[in-house]
Amino acid sequence: MEIKLDDLTGEAIKQLIVEHLKEMGQNSPAESIHALDLTKLKAAEITFWSAWEEDELVGCGALKELDATHGEIKSMRTSPNFRGRGVAKLMLQHIIAEATKRGYLRLSLETGTMAAFEPARNLYKRFGFNECEPFAEYIVDPNSVFMTKELA
Repeated sequence: MEIKLDDLTGEAIKQLIVEHLKEMGQNSPAESIHALDLTKLKAAEITFWSAWEEDELVGCGALKELDATHGEIKSMRTSPNFRGRGVAKLMLQHIIAEATKRGYLRLSLETGTMAAFEPARNLYKRFGFNECEPFAEYIVDPNSVFMTKELA
């Protein structure tokens, strides 16, 4: 699997983001969806990667800089045909390594409380993320779980 910077202009990645947003809408109330669309993912403070197996898109993930010492994981997604094959694990390792390289002291994320998000929560826990209070501009939400990991 190759992970590379992505400018979000390819049709495959556009479709994966559309699927991601659609699935978020099926599993979360609208006011609790924090997934970003293509326009918001192109913000200067966000670095976006796609993961490929030869010429097939297998997943994606992003890192948002909240400040000089704190990053947020965004848009972690595995293509449906590649679920259960370690794509999310490799993308998460890549994002953690990049956050560490940047000198971040903490890496945080928001995910859902519903059953559909249990595999994601379990993955983050295996990588040392712990539940925390809302961070950045998030507020307490019964449909959200906030997690963080100290990097230094």
